[in-house]
Amino acid sequence: MKKTFKGRPVVAGAAIGEAVVSKQGFNILASLQRDIMGKKPEVRCSDQNNPDIFNQVISGKVLCLPKTIGSTTGGMILQAAAALGVAPLALLFAEPIDSLAAGGVILAKVWNDRDIVTVDGLGDEFLAAVKNGCAVSITPDGAVTIETP
Repeated sequence: MKKTFKGRPVVAGAAIGEAVVSKQGFNILASLQRDIMGKKPEVRCSDQNNPDIFNQVISGKVLCLPKTIGSTTGGMILQAAAALGVAPLALLFAEPIDSLAAGGVILAKVWNDRDIVTVDGLGDEFLAAVKNGCAVSITPDGAVTIETP
């Protein structure tokens, strides 16, 4: 079954990928720092306080979350992940994006010429519908389609 949601494109682009879903706030620093600092070829969520996605691969995935939480370094961690080629393919927010995550995806685009396609304001219904492993497609206008089994 397919469902489509409409949000606001923050970093517009087209993407198709596999969903990784966190139902709680996503701490960028706690989730990405370990593997980025270790320059691993892929990043797994290292935030043990996020049981939804702990130890799951985030690189190249469509990360679906309500919002980001955590320290002021979160934006730079996203930018560093993009610079190293291990960032999520896309970030899909149920709520409005915060300024730190927005800064990170914008810096990734400007400094590294790497888009982390980002859409916010998709709503709680989106987060309730999307599941780990769902196929997700995103269009530049902020339309997000999930295909559930």
